[in-house]
Amino acid sequence: MAENIIDGDQAVLFKWTDTLATGIEIVDNQHKELINLTNELFRACMRGGDVLDIVFKETMGKVVEYVRFHFGFEQGMLQRVKFPNYTEHKGEHDKFIKTVLEETKNYSEGRSFVPNKFVRYLKDWIVSHIAYTDKIYAAYVHDQMKKGLISPKDITG
Repeated sequence: MAENIIDGDQAVLFKWTDTLATGIEIVDNQHKELINLTNELFRACMRGGDVLDIVFKETMGKVVEYVRFHFGFEQGMLQRVKFPNYTEHKGEHDKFIKTVLEETKNYSEGRSFVPNKFVRYLKDWIVSHIAYTDKIYAAYVHDQMKKGLISPKDITG
């Protein structure tokens, strides 16, 4: 899961696997998009040159926008379902966003920035966050649904 994979003619840093699934379809689809965007950044790094400059910068913007969208959705859901560890979960999101924004600024300003290092950081954070932190709230959500304490509408908003 964490190694470079050649998928047809396209290099990918990592792929979605069922081990990352939370069992919450809307969240899993959003996580898949984060993986796709990370792989776009990776492919830009592999090509280098002008592609790196143009595609990487454009995709970095998409990553920032999508991360904000996804975290906003996820945090709203966690509030609706009254997830007891909401504050800690949000704190992880906030720390990640701060790092991404700092690195984006460094890249935009031409400061010390290693695109491939950033992409690997992104991949590692996504995998560990989904596989551990998101699985915790997913178990809570599934348990609350089983008990009839929340409904699918609480998840989707």
